[in-house]
Amino acid sequence: MDLTSALLAQTGMRASTFHSGSYCSVTAFDDDAAHGHLHLLRQGRLTIALGDGGQLRLEQPTLVFFPGPCAHSVIARRQDKAELVCARLHYTGGLGNPLKAALPPYLAVPLAQAPMLADILDWLFREAAGDAYGRLAATDRLFELLVIQLLRHLLRQATLLPGGLAGLADARIARALDAIHRQPEQTCSVPELARLAAMSRASFAARFKQLVGQTPADYLTGWRITLAQKRLREGAPISAVAAQVGYESPSALARAFRRRTGLSPRDWLARADVPD
Repeated sequence: MDLTSALLAQTGMRASTFHSGSYCSVTAFDDDAAHGHLHLLRQGRLTIALGDGGQLRLEQPTLVFFPGPCAHSVIARRQDKAELVCARLHYTGGLGNPLKAALPPYLAVPLAQAPMLADILDWLFREAAGDAYGRLAATDRLFELLVIQLLRHLLRQATLLPGGLAGLADARIARALDAIHRQPEQTCSVPELARLAAMSRASFAARFKQLVGQTPADYLTGWRITLAQKRLREGAPISAVAAQVGYESPSALARAFRRRTGLSPRDWLARADVPD
């Protein structure tokens, strides 16, 4: 499995379609919900009012992607003749994941400027407009594939913000990230990671911080906590999770977990299990 696929599998991204068809309404989305959103304007006009007071006025088919919580409202009048397909993005590993960290609060991509998405979009629109068995399951999977294709495009264009995915665009830093992602239970020192990257210790540390936005040690801690969140939600006991992600005891994991999230694993899990 390639590194990007493994990373996405560990963070547990999944989509759920919640609207398909004509749209004439005002719908508000809060910034405290534990998911992102995808709004795909197929035709017509649409206004998206942002929480900071800004507005996106869409007059051509456009994909609007909110990778994490971001207050916004989706607005269309009858005369706008808007047709939308919309989905929520859920992260079973929690929101402290590389996808959210590597992207801006939102992306608005006109479909005419995204030929690499054309085949998936055609398929998604056909499924959304049809009535075949399994239609919602199909659109959910297609939305997930749409995000992966968009990430490929962003990696090729090197337009990601500092974060784990931005580091993957650099071949040398990617080798160090690979070691962290594949063996989080191992304590990788900066000299060891620099050797994997074929760089001096100082050059590696500076380049890693520039691309990823944090030190290797901080990134390792964040990745461990992300994996712990995912495995706790899957029902694994904290004693097993601690060993899997590199902590010598459940109490050591609990201390790191609280420093990172502000909550104990038990309290975080209680909140995470509240239905959307």
